[in-house]
Amino acid sequence: MKLRILIVDDELLARRRLTTMLRDIVDVEIVGEAADGDVALDLVREKAPDVVLLDIKMPGRNGFDLLPLLEGPDIPVIIFVTAFNHYAVRAFEVSAVDYLLKPVAFDRMREALERARATLRSRDAQSRIAEMAEVLSALRDNPGIEPQGAVLEREFWVQRRGEYVRVPIAQIEWVGAERDYVRLHAGNDAYLMRETMNRIEERLDPATFIRVHRSALVRRQIITAIRQAGYGALKVVLSNGTEVSVGRTYAPGIRDLLNRKSSIDC
Repeated sequence: MKLRILIVDDELLARRRLTTMLRDIVDVEIVGEAADGDVALDLVREKAPDVVLLDIKMPGRNGFDLLPLLEGPDIPVIIFVTAFNHYAVRAFEVSAVDYLLKPVAFDRMREALERARATLRSRDAQSRIAEMAEVLSALRDNPGIEPQGAVLEREFWVQRRGEYVRVPIAQIEWVGAERDYVRLHAGNDAYLMRETMNRIEERLDPATFIRVHRSALVRRQIITAIRQAGYGALKVVLSNGTEVSVGRTYAPGIRDLLNRKSSIDC
C-alpha cells in the first residue's frame, strides 16, 4: 500500500531533509508540508494523509497540542520526528507508532514507515470485520428480510484469521459444542463459531440434522452405524469414521431412527 505522508516541522531545512529521504523509499507520497500546528490541522482535514511526520517543539500549537484535535475513524498514524529525546515516553502514551531523533537515519525512517503500514493494515482489517459483522447481523435479524417463523440457514459466515469465511450447510457433517462456541466440522476443516447449540439447532433443518447429545448435532445421511458403548450408552458412527456419543435424553430418538432404518431395509 502507498503511504500518503504529511510533513510537519517549523524548520524548512528539516522538511527538505525528510522530503529528500522519502524520495528514496518506495510506495510513499508526500501530500503536503506544514510549518506549524494550525496549518497542519487544516492539511490533515483536507488531504487525509495516512501518516504524519510530526515535530514536537513548534511555535504556537506544538505537536502534542495537535493530536487531540484529530478526530474521526481515519485519523493518521503519527511518527514523531524531533531533536529532543525526553519526549519519548509521552509520545508513546499518545499512541505514536515511532519516535525518531534528528538527524534521522534512513534505516530508522524506513522501519518507522513499515510500522505505520502494519498499523494501518491492522486498522483496516478490524474495520472490515466490524462492517461484515454488522451486515451479517442485519441480514439475520431484519424482519423485513426474513420470513416469519424459523429460518433455516443455507450457509454460515464464520470469523477466521481476520476475515469472514463462508461455510455452506451442505458441507457440514456434524456440530460440536465448546463452551460458548460451536465447532462446525466440514470435511478436513473445522470452524469455531460463537453460537449456542440450541440456536444452531433452530437454524438447521431437522430433516437433515439430528441432535444426538446436548453438545452434538450430526447429519442424518452420514450416520453409518449406531454402536453400543457399554452400560446402555450409544455412539453414532459417521461415514468419515468419527464416533459421536449419544446423550441419554436423545437416545430414544436415535433408537427410533434405528428402527425406521431397519423397517426400510426389510
